[in-house]
Amino acid sequence: MTSTTTETPISEPPAPTAEVELLIGGMTCASCAARIEKKLNRMDGVVATVNYATEKAKVSYPAGTEVADLIATVVKTGYTAEEPVPEPVQEDTPQDPELASLRHRLLVSVLLAAPVVLLAMVPSLQFDNWQWLSLTLAAPVVVWGGGPLHRAAWTNLRHGAATMDTLVSVGTVAALGWSLWALFFGDAGMPGMRHPFELTVSRTDGASTIYLEVAAGVTAFILLGRYLEARSKRRAGAALRALMELGAKDVAVLRYEGGERGALSAEGGGGRREGGREVRIPVDLLTVGDRFVVRPGEKVATDGTVVEGTSAVDASMLTGESVPVDVGPGDAVTGATVNAGGRLVVEATRIGADTRLARMAQLVEAAQTGKAEVQRLADRISGVFVPAVLLIAVATFGGWLGATGDTVAAFTAAVAVLIIACPCALGLATPTALMVGTGRGAQLGILIKGPEVLESTRRVDTVVLDKTGTVTTGRMSLQDVYVVDGTDERQLLRLAGALEHASEHPVARAVAAGAGERVGELPAAERFENVPGRGVRGRVEGREVAVGRLFETVPDEVARAKERAERSGRTAVVVGWDGVARGVLAVADTVKETSAEAVRELRALGLTPVLLTGDNQAVAEAVAEAVGIDRVIAEVLPEDKVAVVRRLQDEGRVVAMVGDGVNDAAALATADLGLAMGTGTDAAIEASDLTLVRGDLRVAADAIRLSRRTLATIKGNLVWAFGYNVAALPLAAAGLLNPMIAGAAMAFSSVFVVTNSLRLRAFK
Repeated sequence: MTSTTTETPISEPPAPTAEVELLIGGMTCASCAARIEKKLNRMDGVVATVNYATEKAKVSYPAGTEVADLIATVVKTGYTAEEPVPEPVQEDTPQDPELASLRHRLLVSVLLAAPVVLLAMVPSLQFDNWQWLSLTLAAPVVVWGGGPLHRAAWTNLRHGAATMDTLVSVGTVAALGWSLWALFFGDAGMPGMRHPFELTVSRTDGASTIYLEVAAGVTAFILLGRYLEARSKRRAGAALRALMELGAKDVAVLRYEGGERGALSAEGGGGRREGGREVRIPVDLLTVGDRFVVRPGEKVATDGTVVEGTSAVDASMLTGESVPVDVGPGDAVTGATVNAGGRLVVEATRIGADTRLARMAQLVEAAQTGKAEVQRLADRISGVFVPAVLLIAVATFGGWLGATGDTVAAFTAAVAVLIIACPCALGLATPTALMVGTGRGAQLGILIKGPEVLESTRRVDTVVLDKTGTVTTGRMSLQDVYVVDGTDERQLLRLAGALEHASEHPVARAVAAGAGERVGELPAAERFENVPGRGVRGRVEGREVAVGRLFETVPDEVARAKERAERSGRTAVVVGWDGVARGVLAVADTVKETSAEAVRELRALGLTPVLLTGDNQAVAEAVAEAVGIDRVIAEVLPEDKVAVVRRLQDEGRVVAMVGDGVNDAAALATADLGLAMGTGTDAAIEASDLTLVRGDLRVAADAIRLSRRTLATIKGNLVWAFGYNVAALPLAAAGLLNPMIAGAAMAFSSVFVVTNSLRLRAFK
């Protein structure tokens, strides 16, 4: 008899299908963030990352799960959650209710706590029954000033959790409770009572010791630390808020007779619009295809193309480039840039979240809410840190009491342990540095996609530079025409120009533009075919025309002309028809003025530059020599750029790739670090790790320097945060730290981490 066993398939958790960002309220330390993240990740198919510094949760969730379910989970954990509203939060202003409330609470607490601390520390200020005045002043500080701490501690206790608020609340309430007991039931209400700074007095009853100045002082120090931390966190995110607020608020749109979108004139049928009246509307009502007016001094409302007028556009607020750029009909302009010259009429091509400014803001915010691997380790430690500290405090109290029998000393040491241990610095170490670093990068025209990018910049030792559009301007022009005997130059230009007019390649555009200027209107091309990396072919005026490396053999005269052009540093393309090569067109690209300086800066960072191009060897070497690059890899087909990057990686190199074209996208994704010139294509930008908004290669060096500086700041913050707790806890447990000094040190540790991160704002 045989039996069969059927195995029940193990069900896979549902895959995340949607994303949402939630604003989290009520977090007071990194362990809060770790706890919320843990609860969310326990939901089926949910992947969540909670950032304490930005107070946001990025959550991916599967079909069947609602945002309301996610919010409910956060609320059940003891915190608040909501989807963000579109209005940007203003930096440190009286309208910020959280900061205003914290400031008010801090000022009142400091005014009340200062006399309490002075009376306890300076015996000459003491008078009969002074301790009752201390109680009168200290009680409001602990109860009202520390109210948010106690409420948060109670909320977490009801949910079976402990946070930094638990430590502070237990410590200050214990100090106040001990003092009340000593005042009402001991002899502390008498004029000769002790205070905890007199640690040399040998007594074991402890009844005459009060801790009012500890309870009030620690509360005031904690509030001071919270206030400075909140202000600093808002300063850290100021660059992103400023970026989001750059856009225009309204726009003068042109409305035409015959319809809101405008009636087209009959002239040429080319889409030209006549007249039009200006109507000022909110920028949110602008639609793609609308034409709007930009007067001198006004902001360009959205991304678009100039259809009328010439001017200079100042893009410094987006790119960091101080020199305005001249624009005219046919040129693209970016929303939020400023018209510095004449009147422009612009046709909107992108609106809302699709604009360049919105995409920049999205990239910066995504980088700020991400987590580096080292921060995940810190979060895990923070999650178990508070319970561990509570155990250490209990052990400290028991150890001191058992060893010395001195209740006062045991209580003092235990309270110091509770108060000095705070994982806030650990939770702030990475996100604050990321916020400031990415924000400063945005101001300089550098967009860092995520925290994992920073580690890549540290390890990179080789940088591969695409030639066209990266090292050179990418704006080629037709320089010379060489024809074989018996071939008409105008005919060669007509046929080549017509064929190249159908291509988007920079060389093709230069040929088409140059041919049009020399021979006038060009004929239409039929059966156009692009052969990647080799050229184009098609039918023009009944002839089979080819341009590029598509001829099996070429006459000696054509070969010599091609060689002469390439020796002079130009790109030479062979032109022919009916299978015969009949001439050469020489096209020249110019090296950017800043490329040589950029190469020197990259070398100074310890990087070896490599020039990569599909151009011929002679042209590539001429460009490399002009900018100071020793290694050249030329005549590479677009699909082979990936192979070049992999070959360098196989040599043991950690490779950065800088490019701007569609044909660079795969190589950018393959490289250990991809840097896309923001003047290039969307495909290249999407595939990269760093986007350089300006077309200046020097920004690549700045991007690597900034990323390395940000990483160094993160590591410095973590060393301090770990080192502080490692050193402080044993000192507190050993009775070498007064609780009030411990409270000041704890507050200082968080403030130090945030202010250390703020130094990145000075990066140049």
